[in-house]
Amino acid sequence: MILVNTSYLEQNIDKVKIIDCSWHMPQTKRNGFEEYKLNHIPNAIFFDLDKNSRIDTDLPHMLINKKSWEEIVSEMGIQNDDEIIIYDNSDVISSCRCWYNFIYFGHNPKLVHVLDGGFKKWNNEKKIITNQISKIIKSNYKAEENISLVKDKNFIDKNISTEKFKVIDARSRERFSGKVPEPRQGLRSGSIPKSTCIPFNELINEDHTFKTKLEISQIFKSNLIEINSSNVVFSCGSGVTACVLALAYSLINDNYMPNIYDGSWAEYGKI
Repeated sequence: MILVNTSYLEQNIDKVKIIDCSWHMPQTKRNGFEEYKLNHIPNAIFFDLDKNSRIDTDLPHMLINKKSWEEIVSEMGIQNDDEIIIYDNSDVISSCRCWYNFIYFGHNPKLVHVLDGGFKKWNNEKKIITNQISKIIKSNYKAEENISLVKDKNFIDKNISTEKFKVIDARSRERFSGKVPEPRQGLRSGSIPKSTCIPFNELINEDHTFKTKLEISQIFKSNLIEINSSNVVFSCGSGVTACVLALAYSLINDNYMPNIYDGSWAEYGKI
């Protein structure tokens, strides 16, 4: 049960740890934390994607080291056996990146969920919201990295000739084909050789819920010969929307563990 609906969260709101992982593209001029302080789901803890990523690199949203992750999650008061529900109020469904981070660092995947439809659906249904920030009791979280779930540029380069993995890009078709400039400075237009494109928003309904499993299967079948394959790596601009594809693919492939090219086009497209 990767996705949970708003009714499930409402019924279990005092039994789970809730994370608001709202992140917005820089050009939107929106601030996830400022919006969180104004309105959020009761008991939600804010997870800042920018601050909780590596700071010793010019690449955005790169995974941090194990010790730093343990410190961050402990400060959030989350225990290793906690059930977690992550949501966002973002057009790029940024909650999926937080979902991936928890799985990468060894939290039981059966205990990590994303709220289908996010804050937008919750709010549209007139469910309770608050501006009160809950008091957190620090925990002693312990992580265990699943290093096979992250791919680097060397792997991507080697894979161009070996094609052991299918690389699927979550950016728009215009960005993938190089018809429009990249929103980040210092990047050329285009895509990774031999990769294919499934824009993440093609998997999302207007109310920010994911499309049905049948619809998702049909979309992936246009890019994959076999949708039961585990040899799939997802990429995007900065490692956020790649995780939307990874979650969607996990919905139709029970054996799949999310594989992300963490540097994504922010690294591969450097001029």
